[in-house]
This record gives sequence, structure tokens and C-alpha cells, in this order.
Amino acid sequence: MSETILKHASKTAITLVAFAFTFTLLMTVVDQVTKQPIAESEAAVRTALFKEVISPERYNNEVLSDTISIGPSVLLGNKKPTVASIARMNDVPVAVILESVAHDGYSGDIKLLIAISEDGVISGVRVIKHTETPGLGDYIDVAKSKWIKLFNDESLQKTNDANWSVKKDGGAFDYMAGATITPRAVIKAVHQALQYFEENKTVLLKKTATKVSQDESI
Repeated sequence: MSETILKHASKTAITLVAFAFTFTLLMTVVDQVTKQPIAESEAAVRTALFKEVISPERYNNEVLSDTISIGPSVLLGNKKPTVASIARMNDVPVAVILESVAHDGYSGDIKLLIAISEDGVISGVRVIKHTETPGLGDYIDVAKSKWIKLFNDESLQKTNDANWSVKKDGGAFDYMAGATITPRAVIKAVHQALQYFEENKTVLLKKTATKVSQDESI
């Protein structure tokens, strides 16, 4: 009786091992097959976003792969290392594309893509991820509102630090009546991205990719 049970248990164990091996092999094959198409799709989406924040006529390099590592930064709101993408014309840097996160949105984080020209002037801003409620989210989505384009051509020289807020708070930027939390968060994030650029532009605009040191003092 015990011998029969032992044989049955052995067969079951072998079957389970075989199943696990087959499943693992299958998942590995699927991962390898889908990895490249997924990567290509993500790259295409990102390239399209880059073209929205900076005219492709201004650069002739592969912006997607021309990057500089950035450590965690309070000004950018990134708690983990990220990268800045560099747009160049004939090897000369013309703009930096930064990712910034506003942690004080109405419903959570708001992730931004911000292109800043070498002279410190914004060429474009896009919200690439948010969890704002319907209506508020529409307000900062360029497909549904032109509000985000208020930042085009903005700079620290054009608008002083005291005016980087909504008009309700005495600042220079319009906002949707009855909803100030979302625009406040975005305005603050864009302003801080400009400050980050100003503090690190010497490194960001170098011709060679160099790791940007973590701004622990900020």
C-alpha cells in the first residue's frame, strides 16, 4: 500500500516539475518574442511625445538614445534615478528634455515631460501621466485643452519667481474656475524644472553624456 502511494507521489512530483519547467520555458519564449515589439512601441510613443515638446526641425540626433543620467532630485520630484534626453543639431546641444513629477496633484502624482532650450526657454510641456478626476485631468491634457501651452516660451527671465502661481494667488497663470489644486501643482513642477535646468545646465549641455550628481543640498 505504502509503495503504491510512494509511486503515485513520485509520479505527481515528476508531473509537477515537468509542468513547471514547460511553463517557465514557454514564458521565457513569450517574453523574448514580445520584448522587442513592446520596446519598439514604447520608443515610438516616446518619440512622438518628444516631437510635441520640441520641433523635430531643431535637432538631427537620436534623442531617444542621447541621454544623461540624473540622480534623485527634489526639484524634479523624482525619487529614483532617471534620465534627461538631449536634442542636438550637428552635435551641438539645443535643448534638454526632462521628466518631472508633481506630487501635489488633486488625486495623486502628475508626471510631466518638459523641453527646455539651451537659453533656458521652455519649448513645450506635456502631461504624460496623471490620476486626476475627469474634468481636472481634461484641463491639463493637451488633446482636450490648450492650457498646458501657456508654458510655451516661458523662462525664469520672462516670469520672476514670485509670479509662478495661478492668478488667484497673485501669479501670472490662468486656471479653471473652482479648481486650483491641479494647475498649482503643474505650475510648481514646471517652475522647479526650470530651476533645476538653471542649476545644472553646464552638465546637461555638455557634448558628452555625464552623470548629473544628486542634488542633496536642495
